[in-house]
Amino acid sequence: MAADAVAWRPEGGTVPMSERFRWGILAPGKICHKFVQGVQALPDAEVAAVGSRDLGRAQAFAAQYGIPRAHGSYEELAADRELDAIYVATPHNLHADAAILCLENGRPVLCEKPLAANLPQAEAMVGCAREQGVFLMEALWTRFQPAMQVVGQWLEERRIGDLRRVECDFSFRCDGNPESRLLNPELAGGGLLDVGIYALAFTSWVFGGLPEHGASLAEVGETGVDEQAGILFLYPGGEMAVLTCGVRTQGTISARITGTDGAIEIPSPFYRAQSAVLRTKAGEVREERPFLATGYEYEAAEVARCIRAGETECAVVPLDESLMLCAAMDGLRAAWGVRYPFDPE
Repeated sequence: MAADAVAWRPEGGTVPMSERFRWGILAPGKICHKFVQGVQALPDAEVAAVGSRDLGRAQAFAAQYGIPRAHGSYEELAADRELDAIYVATPHNLHADAAILCLENGRPVLCEKPLAANLPQAEAMVGCAREQGVFLMEALWTRFQPAMQVVGQWLEERRIGDLRRVECDFSFRCDGNPESRLLNPELAGGGLLDVGIYALAFTSWVFGGLPEHGASLAEVGETGVDEQAGILFLYPGGEMAVLTCGVRTQGTISARITGTDGAIEIPSPFYRAQSAVLRTKAGEVREERPFLATGYEYEAAEVARCIRAGETECAVVPLDESLMLCAAMDGLRAAWGVRYPFDPE
């Protein structure tokens, strides 16, 4: 299993403004509301600026959350020297350009998942971060949540014995608008990149990586993106992962880890888990771990810790793993015949 995060816990008291970790928000979309609310729950952090290609949108978002600076371009935000890190939340297809812009300006980046829409883009982002010596992390926020810390502890303690199987589903039904981010190939639409990344990342976290080969089937819709898919991985030791994802089929949005001596269940919705259940012959243990705020505060706190410590990568979400996940998604899309207009030939 991958290295565990240490869940952030509030210690009380106040922190001088001059010592607070200052976040910038690039592209204030829907997910940014929860991220900002999470950051604002931390005693040693604040959101200091927001940038959008629409100044009015940036100003409205800033006014809603009391953010002191609003920028009318990504370039202005990236050049803001009073920021300690920038949260990139554009559509998938724009992650690479936005993150590289920030990195080249010396601004550490937390980039929404998936890190990029394809492997070449991800490699360019990681290459830039490493060349510049600037922090970059894919926002796999689930790993930092307190309930997942409990799951990680159970796995480390071998409470369910030898690992045998992971079952994970993240599927929901969208409204079917072909121009939406979820179904438009020009915006890197489809279930795999939007929600399948959660299932792949969860499996990688449990098993410490993904195997080189697997089997899969996908339903490709009229717009040319995957609307639902099933993925099956078999590891060299016989361990198995059974994963489903989709944006046109409502699923359970749950996860289960089965071992030789029991199982761990993460109830729906597993990607923002606030409880976990351990089932063994000795009985059932249920742990409740509610969020301090929205759940995004834990990854934000870990990014701040890494940057304050002078680290350019996070051990919980290493860049090599993010590259592996992008490579796996490229391979799956190739098998399904799903191509984006910007994919290399």
